[in-house]
Amino acid sequence: MEEGLKTADPHDCSAYTGWTGISLLYLQLYRVTCDQTYLLRSLDYVKRTLRNLNGRRVTFLCGDAGPLAVGAVVYHKLKSDCESQECITKLLQLQRAVVCYLYALLYVSTEMGLGAVCGSAVKEVVDAIIESGKRCPLLYQWHRKQYVGAAHGMAGIYYMLMQPAAKVDQETLTEMVKPSIDYMRHKRFRSGNYPSSLSNETDRPVHWCHGVPGVIHMLMQAYKVFKEEKYLKDTMERSDVIWQQGLLRKGYGICHGTAGNGYSFLSLYHLTRDKKYLYRACKFAEWCLEYGTHGCRIPDRPYSLFEGPYAGHTGSNPGPGRSHMPRSN
Repeated sequence: MEEGLKTADPHDCSAYTGWTGISLLYLQLYRVTCDQTYLLRSLDYVKRTLRNLNGRRVTFLCGDAGPLAVGAVVYHKLKSDCESQECITKLLQLQRAVVCYLYALLYVSTEMGLGAVCGSAVKEVVDAIIESGKRCPLLYQWHRKQYVGAAHGMAGIYYMLMQPAAKVDQETLTEMVKPSIDYMRHKRFRSGNYPSSLSNETDRPVHWCHGVPGVIHMLMQAYKVFKEEKYLKDTMERSDVIWQQGLLRKGYGICHGTAGNGYSFLSLYHLTRDKKYLYRACKFAEWCLEYGTHGCRIPDRPYSLFEGPYAGHTGSNPGPGRSHMPRSN
């Protein structure tokens, strides 16, 4: 990977395909192994990004919020409190009503403790997100389309609003978020997959970013929050679609590859303790570990966190009971 990164875009500082993503990868390796070398490598990469913040975007994956949040956590783990606080201060100055910005705040809170980011800052962002989607149900657009999936769409937004650390009040969850989830549930195709957007009738992508592998994490969180069996039933039925169609020729990565699809089985095993899902996760992991033998296409950024194969390997290392999609809590 390090050799391949020599040819990577030196100006891509994002968590999605750039240096911040590599910093996150080394941070996860440090978490798994407790080897300080990995933490220092994480610092090397996040330092590059912190020198090149441009203010054009504020999201965690593709904007300045990602490098600042990761930088705060890395410096915190290195006991560099002044540098960590400087990152948090700059992060709070970005304040926007976007869920990927909320993710950055919750990520810092989870890694550093609830006191790292003041609750009023989180509440202000949550309130703005709810207000901006206040049509019945909560609907959001990206590039003039009402996307459904986890990366750009409503499944990711509802999932984040249901996170305990977001502290959305129960009335809002019950009266606004829950009906929105139920609305989305009924938009699925007969196959069990979901459209990439509400206007798209093509039953094709079985990707974390644009299909059931991302939506399934929202359904699992809905079951945890609302304790209704229909969400667990939906989750288990939708997982069969991933098992049948989730080995992808598009690549091995998280966003639109087999590793991202495999995380759904790990999360479902974590929720149900049914070993069927652990078996399925292992089979998807075997596919990913046989890198280069399936005739898969090479992604545009093969050495990145979300398009390369590396996150799929490190996410499985802590043990199946503790493995899950990268998330805020």
